[in-house]
Amino acid sequence: MPRNTPYPPNPRPARRAYLTLALATALTASLTACETSAAAQGTAHTPTGRPSAVTTQEAQLARLAQQNVAAGAPGVVVRIDKGNGPAIAITRQAPWTRADHTLAASDEFRMGSNTKTMVATVVLQLVAEHRLRLTDPVEKWLPGLIPNGSAITLRMLLDHTSGLSNYTYDPDVLKAFTGQDPRQWTPEELIAAAVRHDPLFAPGTGYSYSNTNYVALGLVAEKATGHSLSDLIQKRIAKPLHLKNTYLVTDSGDVTKSPDLAHGYEPDAAHLAPVLPAGTPAGTAFVGPARPAGYVDTTRINLSTEWAAGGMVSTAQDWARFDTALMSGKLLPPAQLKEMKTTVAEESGNPNRYGLGLEKKVTPCGTVWGHDGQVPGYSSWDYTDNTGRRTVSVFTTTIFGIANPKTAATNQALLNAAICTMLDKPIPTTPTPAPTDS
Repeated sequence: MPRNTPYPPNPRPARRAYLTLALATALTASLTACETSAAAQGTAHTPTGRPSAVTTQEAQLARLAQQNVAAGAPGVVVRIDKGNGPAIAITRQAPWTRADHTLAASDEFRMGSNTKTMVATVVLQLVAEHRLRLTDPVEKWLPGLIPNGSAITLRMLLDHTSGLSNYTYDPDVLKAFTGQDPRQWTPEELIAAAVRHDPLFAPGTGYSYSNTNYVALGLVAEKATGHSLSDLIQKRIAKPLHLKNTYLVTDSGDVTKSPDLAHGYEPDAAHLAPVLPAGTPAGTAFVGPARPAGYVDTTRINLSTEWAAGGMVSTAQDWARFDTALMSGKLLPPAQLKEMKTTVAEESGNPNRYGLGLEKKVTPCGTVWGHDGQVPGYSSWDYTDNTGRRTVSVFTTTIFGIANPKTAATNQALLNAAICTMLDKPIPTTPTPAPTDS
């Protein structure tokens, strides 16, 4: 989801409070691909599992992935498809995580806010079928649920210009998000939690990333079709594209039945406190079985706070197939794909722009399209070129485990390197980190 984060002192200026904290250092400094013990951790593999011919870039990626784990990330998955040969697939994990699960590039992963791209695709398909209009007020479909709903259009929900408060910032929702409260939340209850808080601005007059927007869109899609959002995604996207490991879940029981789900981790209370934003409610901590290195296993945390905002589970290969189909026009007619790629400015000073469930992201090697996502124990970044021919996924099995400056820097260096490799650009030269005590 945040894009799903613990409660910030002021949600107005930023949609990703934790990213501001965790990755700010990495925006100006990342690490060199210096020699490490990556070879001892394994080699790059093709999707078939056979050792691949290791190119210079692949070797650099493997070293950066290992550096990220050495800096504190429990595990990372990198998959890159240039559209002209076998995909590059690299995994690295901390030794202590192997008792839970051996990480593989084919593992299922909680996709967080990447879910929004699929939900937006379903909504735009319904627009193409004249069952919805982007100018429809939310009040038409969800009467009485959202105050001032007659002034908020579906487009405003899609591009986060509605002004609705992000329900993630509500203290009661936060307790469920961290696993402290096992309560199952309904979509209507999540919206009610959001609208207890004042709007951030008048509809259509600003931008603020809000998970509330996409929960509302999920309900609109259900109302317009008479089918569950899960069924809509399966029928319209997953089954036609043969995405066999892609599905929407609403609670932890749905997802933890799969033996192929990567385990996710967050710092325990003592290690989490130093990286939380000022103003986070006292006692905020993730719930789960204790693990070495100051972590807890968050794999079984309740997913009901995610749903249309962040409840998808998928794999790197499945998501690449989805991104390729979307950007190449296989899922949306040209008019709707053009609408999806019509963007608005994000926060002041942020060079990225947001479309309809799709972000236009500026990187050191060029502009890409996609989304990122975070839910407890999982961070994911999925991007493609303008045509969908090239795709990249970087998955990390934590949110706050990469919130300290050193791990944030190694994570950003890996992400930059993966995107540049996808685009056939040289991996940026980065400074060598100073040694630190550990």
